Amino acid sequence: MNTQVLPQGFAHQLRSFFSLTKPRVVSLIVFTAVIGMFLAAPGMVPLQVLIAGTLGIALVAGAAAAVNCLVEQKIDALMKRTRWRPLPRGELSALQTLVFAGALGGLGLWILVQFVNPLTMWLTVATFVGYAIVYTILLKPATPQNIVIGGASGAMPPVLGWAAVTGEVSLEAMLLFLIIFAWTPPHFWALALYRTEDYARAGVPMLPVTHGKAYTRLQVLLYTLILFAVSLLPYAIRMSGLAYFAAALVLGGIFVAYALRIYLAYSDALAQKTFRYSIVYLAALFAALLVDHHL
Repeated sequence: MNTQVLPQGFAHQLRSFFSLTKPRVVSLIVFTAVIGMFLAAPGMVPLQVLIAGTLGIALVAGAAAAVNCLVEQKIDALMKRTRWRPLPRGELSALQTLVFAGALGGLGLWILVQFVNPLTMWLTVATFVGYAIVYTILLKPATPQNIVIGGASGAMPPVLGWAAVTGEVSLEAMLLFLIIFAWTPPHFWALALYRTEDYARAGVPMLPVTHGKAYTRLQVLLYTLILFAVSLLPYAIRMSGLAYFAAALVLGGIFVAYALRIYLAYSDALAQKTFRYSIVYLAALFAALLVDHHL
């Protein structure tokens, strides 16, 4: 009987550790980093850089997510959308989480410095610090602008991918950064709008909690318009061609339409649809950049 229980318990613990890394979030991070690699390469990305860069960035991103879960475990326990996480449920201890994050992050950084280049490793360190410490510990509990300021760390993955291939950070890489930086506020504020009570209960000063839903709806619209303009810059500097330009117009137009509806006729269901579309939007926009690059 014990021979059946132990493997099940071990498998459950493995799933708990895996969920600490926020795999859905990390998958989008890795995707944009890989797109950054392919956009930086005139031809194919060297296989070693592709594999080591992707793995190293994914491991450090997972470590940052685990630290976020560790710091926010009390907040997570108060919120409906996060109370299922391993720490609030008591499935893992703080020490286990800390050791796991340290091992994961350390391995990721070692892979980057050994098999990619030092610049990518140091930029990844800066990204880790920006998310796990500056955003999670300092900004999120202190200011409703946490998403705007902290969005800089979330916008770094394509820059990491670019640096992995070229060993430098160029104007094109910073444009990729700017797109995600502008995307972050409407993406997260759409979520915050239909989760306002959750954030208020947990004492997190998200914009709809501190300034109200009407003000937040206006900010979602304004930042979406900024995002629409920023998304056209790759075409403006001839980093991309007409295929990307057309995709950016269509994808951005749909996003603006969602933001207008949120502003003019808000509902929680609409905010939830907008949040989900924002994820599709970013993935499709970067995919369009990649396709256009190889046309």
